[in-house]
Amino acid sequence: MDIQAALKNDNIELDEQFFNYVERYKEHLKKWNKIHNLTGAKNDELIDKFIYDAVYPVSFLPKVKNILDIGTGAGFPGMILAFALPQTEVILCEPLQKRASFLQFIKADLGLKNVTVANCRVEELEPRPIELVTSRAVTDTKMLMQLSKPFLHEGSRLLFYKGEKVFDEVDPTLKHQIIQTNKRHYLIIEI
Repeated sequence: MDIQAALKNDNIELDEQFFNYVERYKEHLKKWNKIHNLTGAKNDELIDKFIYDAVYPVSFLPKVKNILDIGTGAGFPGMILAFALPQTEVILCEPLQKRASFLQFIKADLGLKNVTVANCRVEELEPRPIELVTSRAVTDTKMLMQLSKPFLHEGSRLLFYKGEKVFDEVDPTLKHQIIQTNKRHYLIIEI
């Protein structure tokens, strides 16, 4: 997959810096992944799909001043969103030391001023108002909403990267929207 072409095809315009960051990120991810097994994305094609999947929401999200990504893993979606949204503060919450170390390395290597890496469980983070809480492949929607609660205020949004089960997980009484692509369902819940 050519990320640049795929994003252009979807009318998602990102600057050259984004693609420079992505290339350096991919190089580091492949090296670290051989030793530390950070993610299941082991080859360029799968890494590119994960990156595309992570950044696609910039096509429909409003501007926010801050993002909290719960269970960032190797950087999907939080680190990729940080590349795309340099004016947005992005907090990457990752409890596993090896992944948090990788994220901290990427932050330092790329000189990312908008990224904070929190090496802890989300329950251990100091509560504060967050405009957008994201998560991918962590737990079900109900539990994610519970984990997000200390960070939500009126006007906050939740963006959960989900699969087909999203329709079974979402409470129909919530103000929500599901944006579907080929293999991904983006669940947006407004508070």
